[in-house]
Amino acid sequence: MLKRKLQKRLQKNLRRKKQQKKLRENKKVFFVKIAFFETDKKEQAYIAEKLKSRSVQFFPGEITPSSLKKIQGVEAIGVFIYSKVNKKVLDALPKLKLVATMSTGFDHIDVAECKKRNIIVCNVPSYGENTVAEHTFALLLAISRKIHLSYERTQKADFSAVGLEGFDLKGKTIGVVGCGHIGEHVVRIARGFEMNVLVHEKHPDKKQAKKLGYKISSLDNIYKNSDILTFHLPLLPSTKHIFNKDSLKKIKKGCVIINTSRGEIIDTEALIYGLSKGIIGGAGLDVLEGECYIKEEKQVLHKNFPKECDLQTILRNHVLLKQPNVLITPHNAFNSHEALNRISDTTVKTILFFEKGKKINKIN
Repeated sequence: MLKRKLQKRLQKNLRRKKQQKKLRENKKVFFVKIAFFETDKKEQAYIAEKLKSRSVQFFPGEITPSSLKKIQGVEAIGVFIYSKVNKKVLDALPKLKLVATMSTGFDHIDVAECKKRNIIVCNVPSYGENTVAEHTFALLLAISRKIHLSYERTQKADFSAVGLEGFDLKGKTIGVVGCGHIGEHVVRIARGFEMNVLVHEKHPDKKQAKKLGYKISSLDNIYKNSDILTFHLPLLPSTKHIFNKDSLKKIKKGCVIINTSRGEIIDTEALIYGLSKGIIGGAGLDVLEGECYIKEEKQVLHKNFPKECDLQTILRNHVLLKQPNVLITPHNAFNSHEALNRISDTTVKTILFFEKGKKINKIN
């Protein structure tokens, strides 16, 4: 009898503890002060709406000694890559608990120093996979159906279709070099066009290949058999000039090249030579070799982006501009309303979860 009573009491205590834990998890503890840096008016309005009922300060520029004086007592900050969150900044913000960078990269933050002070650092792991993939096909379709040439002609009131014959994507083979998040979206779109898909990936996923309906292939085999080549790689020593003059000996004659990753993936001299000799049938480029090192796509929209890095300056005398079968966009593949909002949404979500004692997108 006594044993049964003890068991009931223990069970009752356990239930009470579980209820208390659930209440603690659901209880919202708002940050007293939050500050965002390097945000434009559109971002500020969007974030303010998401974080209403909280004290939020916005600054259009990066962190400065002057702005630090205005945010004393702040517990969370949102930053971009030009705000250096170093020991000096951390010393000035003794109540800081969270640094949320509105970027994928985080080398502008002293993560080790933050860890020493029990300050959590979070980032935006991804935001534009489908956006860049869609731009990839925008370039491809513009080239395959000569959209840019058609537009130029009709602007001159010339409605002749002579010389504007294009080609179908259905039944063509597309070689996807690099099959991360963006590459996978490219594969899905390509399958929708009923294209044959070959993929070259450093760490191939056989299950995903079966699920999405693509064939894992060597780079040489992709070069040999692809009607279209599209690159979705990070810029590393191993990927720089992965497409070069030697590649021209291997590719299918008339192959179309698409690059929405990094300019240095393709050797520009090889590209120009291939185009001039008819080895390459056309090119759609959102990036060019010669751009300054870009860590974050959103960087090109920033007021601090150096003028010498401006694509317009680079393109002014660029021989590729003179090619009728080349279409160039100004590093704009990432730039959609939804993708930019996803950056803000992820950052806001990180803050809201942190308030509940949950950590997402955590770096340290």
